[in-house]
Amino acid sequence: MRCPYCGSLDTQVKDSRPTDDASAIRRRRVCPDCGGRFTTFERVQLRELFVLKRSGRRVPFDRDKLEQSVAVALRKRSVDPDRVERMINGIVRQLESMGEPEVPSETVGELVMEGLKGLDDVAYVRFASVYKDFSEAKDFKDILGELAQDAAASAAPSKAKRKPVQSD
Repeated sequence: MRCPYCGSLDTQVKDSRPTDDASAIRRRRVCPDCGGRFTTFERVQLRELFVLKRSGRRVPFDRDKLEQSVAVALRKRSVDPDRVERMINGIVRQLESMGEPEVPSETVGELVMEGLKGLDDVAYVRFASVYKDFSEAKDFKDILGELAQDAAASAAPSKAKRKPVQSD
């Protein structure tokens, strides 16, 4: 592993342990040349994935790019980082389990929107505004209306009738 400080290729692992959800190995490393310390993560990759862009270009799937997009949407929002990590892991697992070597960028975007909708409404709207290329205020109003409908539907009491409890 190359040292991010001095570029040396001779780094040493000082500590290894699984992450909290056991989806990766966290390694603490030190560079003997400059003394720099840094952390790396090792994850299982089931298959090589490619994203098929709207333009027709085919690019390798980049988990870091996914994490950055989600981080931008969640900027200044108080969402537990563990929940974010679980969401990203879930998206990657879903993409890998599709069995296809190429995944349309629309599929990735829809999975991210679905995940953000469960995490934070503001982040969901932020991501949707970029992903769906909002061009006017009406676009925001429409998506906020959808969120309000979803919230009302999940908060509505069950319409199933209950039998009265008889006491003896």
